Amino acid sequence: MKYASAYLVALVLFLAFDAMWLGVVARGFYIGRMGALMADPPRWGVAALFYMLFVIGLVYFGISQYLAAGDWRAAALNGALFGFFCYLTYDATNLAVVRGFDPLLAAVDTAWGTVLGGVVAGATVAIVSALGGAR
Repeated sequence: MKYASAYLVALVLFLAFDAMWLGVVARGFYIGRMGALMADPPRWGVAALFYMLFVIGLVYFGISQYLAAGDWRAAALNGALFGFFCYLTYDATNLAVVRGFDPLLAAVDTAWGTVLGGVVAGATVAIVSALGGAR
């Protein structure tokens, strides 16, 4: 049950933070840097699949082993590392094979994935622990 709770908390946090980032904070940056590469409209099914699977990985690699101890700092570190490597894989691959993929976009997106993974993992452990669901 604690893993299901952690997954739900992490999914809600991940969706909220990423929606704020992509929809408000960095919207113009991504549109300006991706231009014609962006799908209009986005492929929401693919996006949903990514979010669901990424959060499973985040729970497995960055959250689950720290729930019992309530160690949100270690979860944040491992979540950040998970986010870094996942987002770097995407961005470095695009830099290698997509003509015109912007290096600054790749760097910012990788940094965002790192921050997002760390914040979501740390906050999830803190929230689940505070609610008593970590035992």
